[in-house]
Amino acid sequence: MCSSDLRNYAYLKIAEGCAKQCAFCIIPKIKGPLKSKSIEQVVKEFNALLNEGIQEVILIAQDLGDFGKETREKKGLETLLEEISKIDKPFWLRLLYLYPDEITDELIEVIAKEPRICRYLDMPIQHINNRMLKSMRRKTSKEEIIATIQKLRKAVPDIVIRTSLMVGFPGETEEEFEELVDFVKEFALDNIGIFKYSMEKEAPSASYEGHISEEVKERRHAILAKAQLESVRKSSRKWIGRTVPVIVEGYHPESQLLMRGRHYGQCPEIDGEVIINDGRKVKEFGELYKVEIKIGRAHV
Repeated sequence: MCSSDLRNYAYLKIAEGCAKQCAFCIIPKIKGPLKSKSIEQVVKEFNALLNEGIQEVILIAQDLGDFGKETREKKGLETLLEEISKIDKPFWLRLLYLYPDEITDELIEVIAKEPRICRYLDMPIQHINNRMLKSMRRKTSKEEIIATIQKLRKAVPDIVIRTSLMVGFPGETEEEFEELVDFVKEFALDNIGIFKYSMEKEAPSASYEGHISEEVKERRHAILAKAQLESVRKSSRKWIGRTVPVIVEGYHPESQLLMRGRHYGQCPEIDGEVIINDGRKVKEFGELYKVEIKIGRAHV
C-alpha cells in the first residue's frame, strides 16, 4: 500500500546576488553582486541531497548562466553539469532561470547528452520587441531569442520551455504589445508567467517617461493570458497518446481515488500535474512509473 504524500524534490542554490542590471529590478541592490559557490561545494551538497532520498534536485540562482563568472570562469555552468553527470546515482536535475544570452551551444550539448537533466528550461525573456528589450536593459534581441528557442528544439526535441513576460513596461506601445502577443501565438511556449510591470522606486525604470495606467496594464495582461491559454492547449496536445516517466507524489487532494504526479516538463509548485485515475500499479509514492497520457486521464 502507498505511504502518505512526501516531498521528493529539493532546491539547491548555486549562487547569490546578480550580475545583471535589468531596468525594472532591484535585486542587485538588495542581494549584492554575484557570488557563486565552488563547483566542489555544489557537488557535495548535491550528493548530500541524494543521500537523503531526494530524487529531483532543482538548481536555482538569479541566472544560472552567470555561475562562476565573477571568478572569470567562462563555462562555469557547463563544467558544473558535467561534474554532476559523473555521479553514479539516479536523479532528476532541473534548471531554473537561465537567461537566453547565457544558453550556449556547449550548454545545449550537455543537456542533450545527459538523460538525467530534465528536458526543461525556465528561460525568462520578459519581452520580444527589440526597443522594449533595450529599454529593459536586457542583453539579448528578438532575433537571438527566437534563434535560441529554435536551437533548443532542434537539439533537444522534447524540451519544455517556460518563460516569464512583462506587460505595461514604461513606454510600451500598442504595436509593441501586439508583437508580444503574436510571438506567444507563433512559438507556442509550454508555460508562461505573465506579470504586470510594477514600479520599484529604486529601479532605473522608475524615472522613465511613459508610465502606463493600471487599466491598460490589466487589459494587456488579460489579452496576453488568453493568447497563452490557447498556446498551452496547442502545445499540450503533444502529450496525448504518449507513455512518459512520472514521479507519482501522492493522492489528489479532491479524492483518494485519484493520484497526482509530474513528468519531466512539470516543475513542482510552478507548473501543472499529471492526474492519474488508474493507479493500481503504484506501490509507493515518490517513485517513477511509466504513465500513459490520454485525453482527460492517465494510466500507470
